[in-house]
Amino acid sequence: MIKDLFTKPKKKKYATIPSEAAKQDVPEGIMTKCPNCKKIMYSKELAKNLKVCFHCDYHYPMNSKERLASFLDEDSFQEIDRELVSTNPLGFPEYLEKLEKDKEKTNLNEAVVTGMGRVDQHEVVVAVMDSTFRMGSMGSVVGEKITRAIEKADELSVPFIIFTASGGARMQEGVLSLMQMAKTSVALKRFSDNGGLIISIMTHPTTGGVSASFASLGDYNFAEPGALIGFAGRRIIEQTIREELPEDFQTAEFLLEKGQLDAVIARAELKEKIATILDIHQPGGDLVWLEN
Repeated sequence: MIKDLFTKPKKKKYATIPSEAAKQDVPEGIMTKCPNCKKIMYSKELAKNLKVCFHCDYHYPMNSKERLASFLDEDSFQEIDRELVSTNPLGFPEYLEKLEKDKEKTNLNEAVVTGMGRVDQHEVVVAVMDSTFRMGSMGSVVGEKITRAIEKADELSVPFIIFTASGGARMQEGVLSLMQMAKTSVALKRFSDNGGLIISIMTHPTTGGVSASFASLGDYNFAEPGALIGFAGRRIIEQTIREELPEDFQTAEFLLEKGQLDAVIARAELKEKIATILDIHQPGGDLVWLEN
């Protein structure tokens, strides 16, 4: 039954939490304080728990390297289009210098990593946006890499999976950035018309033009718990409609309640549930759930 995929997981046992005495006088970086519940944990144990707080299940952001390692089968990832880099088509002041700083800091060439891999032995093409590079902003290269990844999935006749994390369109590229909304959406439509399976997983934050285009166009639209998802900012909307918005407005849980998501899935359960969906959609897969 498909509904069994999205039942609330059982509470798992985690590593021992350090005592108050053990939290004193430790080197920087050994401990991490949760921004949500303010509890302190060992950083290494937090990493082993997929960067999810032991106490309140707060999902820390993951970079693209961490995401790929946690989601794909070991040693299955083959990156594509890494050589694509942004230029400065509008002559925006200091834009290239900022890009260079992000390249040095992140060891990435752009705000998305794309390639082929396997999920529980299922061949897929995956795109992972990385908020550590220009806050995951969508410029022309981000749109081009995602479009090429969709076309690669179409060529290989395998599912396309995207993890979104973005502050929106990249203002330094102006309308060239906004054009990526249409380009990626058209690529997804062609892929879908050819029978392709699209799975979108929205992580914190997924905002602006990204949320209004490819992030919301999956056959399955999922999100991680607590993820901020929306187009315009809360303050702008409140000023426009002259109303106070609910406290949980634009969270993954709010969108699920309003029917804009198919499920909110905890990180620890994500790979298993996506693998089950891939099982269902492979040739000869069990589609009995559609009748229930």
